Amino acid sequence: MPTIYPIGGGKGGVGKSFVAASLGALLAGSGKTVALVDLDLGASNLHTFLGLPASEDGLNRFLDKSESQLERVAVDTYMDNLFLISSNNCSMEIANLFHAQKIKLINAIRELPFDYVILDLGAGTHFNTLDFFLVSQQGLFICTPEPTSIENAFRFLKAAYLRGLKQIVKEKDFDRLAKAAVADKRANGFKADDIFTLVSRTDPVNAPLLKAEISRFHFSLILNQFRRSAGGTLGDNITAVCNRHFYSPFEFLGRVDFDEGVFDAIYTRKPYIDNFPDTPTAAQLKQIGSRLLAQSAGAGDYDGDV
Repeated sequence: MPTIYPIGGGKGGVGKSFVAASLGALLAGSGKTVALVDLDLGASNLHTFLGLPASEDGLNRFLDKSESQLERVAVDTYMDNLFLISSNNCSMEIANLFHAQKIKLINAIRELPFDYVILDLGAGTHFNTLDFFLVSQQGLFICTPEPTSIENAFRFLKAAYLRGLKQIVKEKDFDRLAKAAVADKRANGFKADDIFTLVSRTDPVNAPLLKAEISRFHFSLILNQFRRSAGGTLGDNITAVCNRHFYSPFEFLGRVDFDEGVFDAIYTRKPYIDNFPDTPTAAQLKQIGSRLLAQSAGAGDYDGDV
């Protein structure tokens, strides 16, 4: 099974695709095989960040069953070891996947024969987006220093966390009363603490299992388009708040400074990390890539470079 990093954030325009493309290139440059999967369904543009034309092959062929293996719709990119699975050629209705299609796609993603798989998710808290974010226990979330972006990031995390709790109760060996209570339509308006209370009341023996399972998720924040006026401790402050309110651990992975070169790269369809390798922003992205390598290796500080 590959190491999977879903990239979410709630709000559009925070740079999820830019970060996904950059980290994918950096990990591939370290010698790892990497698949970028564009799951911004209905608004696919990850290929643009890689300087690639829109491909006719991609998720559309896997979902319409003209191709049975997801890895076979991965296309080569501009660099060795880096591949793209695009959703650009899918119908506009792709954002509303059927449940069976979503499960099929999730299972296929988990079986991709790559070292790393990076999922570029769409904006918002649609249940499909949340389920893709929960494919892995190592989710990355992106926000910018603006208050609206931070608010949307918290809203996204709350929604993902609540959906994760419900999935755990549904899939694990909880009492049928606990399962029924959490599945009740009225539970849709519940908060995370309500779920813990409900399970503790209906299945007190297994209630500790819920906290143990949700604590296995590890969420990492990347603060993008950072400007000095935002304050150097903002990333640590955001993760500190998350660690007070959730049972899952949160880590500040790093910041990426605002750089006009990012927009120049997008407009000229040239990968930023290759065209501006010596900028402070590129150095920050490389540091984040090294931390991801260390995180997946479970070796603390990573001594190599990406």
